[in-house]
Amino acid sequence: MMVSSLNSFRNTHSFKSKLRYVPFVLRMLALAFIILALARPQTHNDEKHVEGEGIDIVLCIDVSGSMLAQDFHPNRLEAAKKVAEDFVGNRPADRIGLVIFAGESFTQCPVTSDHTTLEAQIAQVDGGFLVDGTAIGSGLATSVDRLRSSEVKSKVVILLTDGENNGGLVDPKTAKEIAKSLSIKVYTIGMGSDGYATTPVQGPGGQVIMQQEKVNIDENLLREIADETGGKYFRAKGDRALTEIYSEIDQLEKTKINITTTRQYTERFHPLALIAIALVFIELLLRLTVFKQFP
Repeated sequence: MMVSSLNSFRNTHSFKSKLRYVPFVLRMLALAFIILALARPQTHNDEKHVEGEGIDIVLCIDVSGSMLAQDFHPNRLEAAKKVAEDFVGNRPADRIGLVIFAGESFTQCPVTSDHTTLEAQIAQVDGGFLVDGTAIGSGLATSVDRLRSSEVKSKVVILLTDGENNGGLVDPKTAKEIAKSLSIKVYTIGMGSDGYATTPVQGPGGQVIMQQEKVNIDENLLREIADETGGKYFRAKGDRALTEIYSEIDQLEKTKINITTTRQYTERFHPLALIAIALVFIELLLRLTVFKQFP
C-alpha cells in the first residue's frame, strides 16, 4: 500500500512539472490580447450616395453575316461585343440598352441600370436568328424608340455596322429625322478593314467555306446621320482602333453626377477583451486548484 501511494505522489508531481509553465503562458496570452484590444481594431463599411442624372444609351450593333469576317479578332462580331461589354463596365451610373439588327431589328435588352443582366445579354448576341441583311434604318429606328419615353436630358445611340443599308422597313434618313426630333445624339461606327476580308459563307451542300468579301461601308450615310444628330462618325479598321473609338465616345459623353461616400466604423475590440478576461480567469483557477501551493 505504501508503494502504491508513493507512485501516485510521483505521478502527480510529474504531471505538475510538465504543466508548471501553463499559468505563465496564459498570462502572456492574456497580456497580448489586452494590447490588441487597446489598439481598438475597427472595420468600416462605405456607403455611396449618387446625386445627379446619368445618360440613357442604346448600343445598336449590326449582326449580319458579314460581321463574321475575320479582319478583327476573332471576328467583327466578337470584337464588337468585347468593346461593348467594356464600355458598359465603365459607365455604372448610366442606363444602357442593346438593339441588334441584320435584315430586321430586335431589342436584345431594354434600357436598364442592371448592367449585370445587360452584359449577359451582350455575351449571348449571335447573328444566326435574324433574317440576313443590313437594315440600318430599322436598327436606328428601334434604338430611337427605346429612348422615346426617356425623361433624362442626354440620350445617345451608338450605331455600329460594317455594310450598306439594303433592307428593313424604315429608311435610314427617316430614322435620322426621328432621332433629331427627339434630341437623340447618334454616334456611328463603320467597322471593317480596307479592301477585302476573309469571311465564312455557306457554300453548296450547306458546308461553310472561307472566301474574300469586299468591304462595303456607306460612310456618307453614317457621317450624315452622326453630323445631323450632333454625334460623330468613326471608322474602325482594326481591334485597337475600335477600342479607341469607344474610349473616345466614353470621354465625349461624360455623366454629370456627384458621388458622396460615407464611411461607417465598427469597433472590433470586444472579442479580444473577452478572450483576455477568459485567459486571466483560467490562469487564476489553475493557480488556486491544480498549482496551489500548500505551506
